[in-house]
Amino acid sequence: MSPADTPVNKIRSLADLTAIKERTQADTALREDGYHVRCTVHMGTCGIASGARAVLATAMEELAASGRLDVRVTTSGCIGACEHEPEMTVEVLDAEPVLYGYLDPDKTRRVFKEHVLGGKVVPELAVSLGDQVGGVDPHGRPRTPKPDEEKWS
Repeated sequence: MSPADTPVNKIRSLADLTAIKERTQADTALREDGYHVRCTVHMGTCGIASGARAVLATAMEELAASGRLDVRVTTSGCIGACEHEPEMTVEVLDAEPVLYGYLDPDKTRRVFKEHVLGGKVVPELAVSLGDQVGGVDPHGRPRTPKPDEEKWS
């Protein structure tokens, strides 16, 4: 819903005006690509069957709670890595994208707080960093990263 679709209420105070300003900024900052972080929850059939809806809901809750206007949570279809579902890619401006896998609401909260808000990759939940593969499988067994492993630190 755009601000034009919102019923008009009379502005009775500065607080009313401030609330309208904040709501409009939140609505337009993302639309105008004024973001520094994009979280993409992969919602192909395999992802949805594995719990991607809960991952998306958790990411949206965390975004709302953070009050950040420079973070976008979006969805995509299948990315062809069904064995790691549910998945979310975190892209921070001027950094390589990180694909997180085997997510649930608790792991999603952790990724959101540590990586999206804190700027620190969560290597034990990461499936890949740019073109690097590493992290752990759902049983806690390490995956074999490619030789350029210092990117995980």
